[in-house]
Amino acid sequence: MATRQFSANDDEAKPTLSKAADKAYEAIGRLILDGQYKPGDKLSEEELSRLCGVSRTPVREALRRLEAEYFVVIRPNQGAMVAVWTRRDIEDMFHMRALLEGMAAARAASRHDAACLVRMQQCVERIDIAVNAQPEPNVESFVSENTVFHRIILDAADSPRLRATLSNLIAPAIVTRTADKYSVADLRRSNEHHRELIDALKNRDAQLADSIMQVHIRAAANSYFSRQD
Repeated sequence: MATRQFSANDDEAKPTLSKAADKAYEAIGRLILDGQYKPGDKLSEEELSRLCGVSRTPVREALRRLEAEYFVVIRPNQGAMVAVWTRRDIEDMFHMRALLEGMAAARAASRHDAACLVRMQQCVERIDIAVNAQPEPNVESFVSENTVFHRIILDAADSPRLRATLSNLIAPAIVTRTADKYSVADLRRSNEHHRELIDALKNRDAQLADSIMQVHIRAAANSYFSRQD
């Protein structure tokens, strides 16, 4: 399972407008994820500008980014609204992610280096700590480390086309919310898949890495839908 966190890119060379747009992007995305704006709700640029503490221009830029990631729908003369997804939309998204992330894992199996495996193992260990935290799992830490783990595999795959295509599938709100639907057993099973992926990469077994990743993503889908029904 790969999830997306909203966070601005701390690039000091970025112009002021882009930093303001990053701020708006993070804030609006979080409002959607937290349910303060629900599917179908209209998004007022004026209201968002006030909530985000930026002008309307970076709000528009942020909304365009969120539209590209399927959080938002923008219609001419109607403005922006929170996207409404059907179950089929979500099923398709998980299915495409399973195929593409499986492909990335297969490529990574033949292209990774030792440092890649070390970083993946460190993620697994930090996820164990997050899952076993008391009195309840640290889901925020789980999401953060899980995101890094999948990014390491995608980096090792070294495929700009895969990266560009997956960016719009890993980002949407439904994927980010998946971890919140997980039980402790689900979280532990997810990290066991991570361990199996590391072993497959160590053995440079592309077919096995592909299979494990696809099972990993489909397990996330099953966990999500089982808590929707």
